[in-house]
Amino acid sequence: MTRPPTAAQRRVIDAADPVTGRLRGTEYQLAALVKRGLAFRHPRPPHDHFLTPTGHRIREGPEEAQPTDPASATDTPTAAGVFAARVGGEEEIPAAGPARTREVHSAWQGLLELRRMTNTDGAMDRPCGWERTHLVQAAALALEAAGHRPADGGGSGSGYRVRATPQPEAVAVREPDGDALRACAATLEKAGWQVGEHTEPRTGARYLLASPRRT
Repeated sequence: MTRPPTAAQRRVIDAADPVTGRLRGTEYQLAALVKRGLAFRHPRPPHDHFLTPTGHRIREGPEEAQPTDPASATDTPTAAGVFAARVGGEEEIPAAGPARTREVHSAWQGLLELRRMTNTDGAMDRPCGWERTHLVQAAALALEAAGHRPADGGGSGSGYRVRATPQPEAVAVREPDGDALRACAATLEKAGWQVGEHTEPRTGARYLLASPRRT
């Protein structure tokens, strides 16, 4: 089991900015949080420190979270083993409820902050490099954070499904309900994706192709 944060570290975590996760503390405290994967140091001046998704979970929920690998903290706002957005159709479905809602909100806010920090112009309305290398997870996070319902396991039923495609920088989003599909399109467009609606040649089913917008 991973040791919980010390009382001093917990105070620093609890005092973090609720949206950006920006931290204030001594160099020793901040370095200790980085070492444990609960925070990362921004590579550009003024080199502020921010909570990782695991740090956000510790601040927002009573349950203890497993720290992520510190080396990956600046690479992924949804680090492996900590959080995964619902892509739809999973066999193992995370429990719904307030804890899941907090996780999704925290991950989305973390992604927006990552956009601000890594897009050269600081834009938060346009996908960042992480999203372009994690297309399915990025699109799924935008949909789940906006309250769309993912499909349950199995091959049929309502709910969205986000899947990779052979096309570079494009994902397919399927949703049997036409109104819900168009609502997914609106959400992705608002999140900075270019979206087009298409028809399956064999089945006639409508689906979306979405790509991260560059400008």
